[in-house]
Amino acid sequence: MVPSEAVMRAGRLAPGMAFIFDMDGTMVDSNDLHSDAWDRYLAQQGVTIPDMTARMLGKRNDEIVVDFFGSHLAPEEVFQHGAAKEALYRDMMRPILSERILPGLHEFLERYADVPKGLATNAERPNVDFVLDEADLRRFFRVIIDGNQVQRPKPNPEVFLTTATQLGYDPRNCVIFEDSPAGLRAARDSGAWVVGVQSKHPVEQEADLIIEHFEDPRLEPWLCGLTPR
Repeated sequence: MVPSEAVMRAGRLAPGMAFIFDMDGTMVDSNDLHSDAWDRYLAQQGVTIPDMTARMLGKRNDEIVVDFFGSHLAPEEVFQHGAAKEALYRDMMRPILSERILPGLHEFLERYADVPKGLATNAERPNVDFVLDEADLRRFFRVIIDGNQVQRPKPNPEVFLTTATQLGYDPRNCVIFEDSPAGLRAARDSGAWVVGVQSKHPVEQEADLIIEHFEDPRLEPWLCGLTPR
């Protein structure tokens, strides 16, 4: 169901507030392809990982590589494994990216074009650039912070706090859109308003609002009722 015509015309958020978005699972339905890419890459390396998807969800690539291959790896080996898997992921995603953007995202971003927006993700920069450029999303974001620009990835709130600071906003006056358990914990700990995007898996109830996608009729009436704290 799409928002009502009146809500679509409004596109209002109280002055003094900003949006911060996660990327994987929040803007693009990508988590299953990340799992598939890891499956293929690990098979090539002769490695089997129990509970692989649960162990990778919401984590930064270097953490995943160390978990999967061991802490004995040199930093350059960690990078090489991660880069090879991400190149495989991009090859798999490229022909279907447009189909994987969450419903209503472009239209939502357009309606709130005047609201400052940041991207805060654990993803690698080549993946960020791939999604933002191939899906024509870069123009919406004033600030882009990837997982390698912070010392402590999610579930630490550093990436969200850094993004809010660079936007020039108190994190308490930001609305964060997230999907993963680690990201939701980080968003909550930042002090922001939290929208849980339940695109593929259940969202923890610590979110202030839970939506299915950006056409969810609950989203915009809730946003338009917020005021700066």
